[in-house]
Amino acid sequence: MSAPESLAAHSLEKDAAKALPGLLERSYARYSKFTVAAAVIDAEGRVHYGVNVENAAYPVGTCAEQTAIGAMITAGGSRVIDKVLIAAGSDAVVQPCGACRQRIAEFAGDACQVVSVQGGETTQRVDFWSLLPHSFGPRDLD
Repeated sequence: MSAPESLAAHSLEKDAAKALPGLLERSYARYSKFTVAAAVIDAEGRVHYGVNVENAAYPVGTCAEQTAIGAMITAGGSRVIDKVLIAAGSDAVVQPCGACRQRIAEFAGDACQVVSVQGGETTQRVDFWSLLPHSFGPRDLD
């Protein structure tokens, strides 16, 4: 990656991180009161946002990461995730749940990262594949 591309990617990540705290108020966390906002940055450098949406029938709620991935697919274009940024209303460092790890694995690039956001700033970075080693995914069906 060239210096201008690297600078642009850093700026994109920084802008996405700043947007997440404002999205937390759009979350629908009526039952758990645990709000989450996520941003997925695809391989084309586009950002797709999502929030968690709970339901009285708990298993049918959706996580913020799932909502952001759905926005990425709906927008068309790249189906490769470079980064997933996650902010929680509690301002805790959170990682994707097991189901979301599998959803991310469906689209994660080789160097995909999960980035924690607190107060609109990135705080912790984890290589996605370290969260779901030896996973089953599209490459197993080829």
